[in-house]
Amino acid sequence: MVLGSGELGKEVVIELQRLGIETIAVDRYAGAPAMAVAHRCHVLSMLDGPALRQVIAEERPALVIPEVEAIATDTLAALEAEGITRVVPNPRAVQLTMDREGIRRLAAETLGLATSPYVFADSEDEVRAAVSEVGLPCVIKPVMSSSGHGQSVIRRTEDIAAAWQEAVTGGRAATTGATRVIVEGFVDFDCEITLLTVRHRDGVTFCPPIGHVQVDGDYRESWQPQPLPEGVWERACAIADEVTGALGGWGLFGVELFIRGDEVIFSEVSPRPHDTGLVTLASQDLSEFALHVRACLGFPVPGITSLGPSASCAVIAEGQGVPRYDQVDVALAEPTVQLRIFGKPTVDGHRRVAVAVARGNDIDEARRRARTAAQALTVTVEPVR
Repeated sequence: MVLGSGELGKEVVIELQRLGIETIAVDRYAGAPAMAVAHRCHVLSMLDGPALRQVIAEERPALVIPEVEAIATDTLAALEAEGITRVVPNPRAVQLTMDREGIRRLAAETLGLATSPYVFADSEDEVRAAVSEVGLPCVIKPVMSSSGHGQSVIRRTEDIAAAWQEAVTGGRAATTGATRVIVEGFVDFDCEITLLTVRHRDGVTFCPPIGHVQVDGDYRESWQPQPLPEGVWERACAIADEVTGALGGWGLFGVELFIRGDEVIFSEVSPRPHDTGLVTLASQDLSEFALHVRACLGFPVPGITSLGPSASCAVIAEGQGVPRYDQVDVALAEPTVQLRIFGKPTVDGHRRVAVAVARGNDIDEARRRARTAAQALTVTVEPVR
């Protein structure tokens, strides 16, 4: 059972089915991308503990694979303790990483890793005090969120009230009335990378570093490999190994790190495939989704073959209604390009709906090809009739 059926969950379901696994897709809305390829599906709020318990008790899945943050993690832990299912990589890892507070305290306070300055807050007054402590500019984020939902950059104290409202209404747990946020100081970094770390039955395997561009906390482009100064790769792997080792379990982890000179600063970790890792659909013989599935099932990961410099570029739709896609042939005319149209049923405001991935002789060429294809694809959002 895959909890979260967006574009990443869809690729996980496809990889599971390639190995003959029966799949069940769950999400909060009907017609989510993974539901189109799973054997069965259910629609429910995964933050609703009783509803989540009921569907897992009815289906009795051998494995539960969380693919989003907004899940009643206490319910998952209880179900595993009762022997009803097994949660991957494990309930503790899911609980710690499903909100920014758990993983930040583990990394900074338990493991002693370098992180950005941070303060947690539960009210607008506490946010104001936190901003004074970490300084301007800073970022305010809900503790449970992803892809930039509810996130704001603060450059003036006058922006605090609006940012607080955005955080408590835009996060993944907003429907539960959750208000806890993290106020995070800026890090002056040279680049930000995702280090995909695979913990499997035979040890730990690292994918080449992925560089990426984000806009308002949401991924737009990624490329692999990201060049790093001498010695930084080894330090990054050591940090990723330490963090994921503390979480435990088998699976793929997306470890986000800031690189400043020869310094490596921990940012976040997700116990599942990462959106910036969509580039691995082109860059590796085993994508991040294939690696996650192999590790979760206890199958071997004998090695990863890089296929050359590669890049991805997201396609964003804006509006309210049903997305329609045109110029697909033009996008696919770009050399080496692969296109993934996710199949999201509707758009309400701003939504990632597709991605172009490409290879090149170097990173610049790969990025240019992916960007050209993504820009060629025309997305029109038509009102629901």
